[in-house]
Amino acid sequence: QVRLVESGGGLMQAGGSLRLSCAASGRTLTAYFMGWFRQAPGKEREFVAAISPSADDKTYYEDSVKGRFIISRDDAKNTIDLQMNDLKPEDTAVYYCAVHTRSGALQTQQSYDWWGQGTQVTVSA
Repeated sequence: QVRLVESGGGLMQAGGSLRLSCAASGRTLTAYFMGWFRQAPGKEREFVAAISPSADDKTYYEDSVKGRFIISRDDAKNTIDLQMNDLKPEDTAVYYCAVHTRSGALQTQQSYDWWGQGTQVTVSA
């Protein structure tokens, strides 16, 4: 049984930074693509960023966060992080990490299993 626990959310003013972390237990996830999604009130859950296994060293971002967010992973700790810089009010959402286990696109949440419970990020203007 894989368990993912997100942390690091909170309240931040626009222009500030937050670092989210996702800790995995129950299985080593070094061979998996991992992703971050977010869900704002009244909206669908959307893709934010994904990272390949370390051997491939590739990252993927949704257009609105490119240049502001950085996804990384620490295989020794079995964690992935999301460094969020220059935060905007539209970044306000619950952020989830998940494991890409199926053959679908990285941007599609149906391609993922083993979701965390989410962490709230609120950005004030």
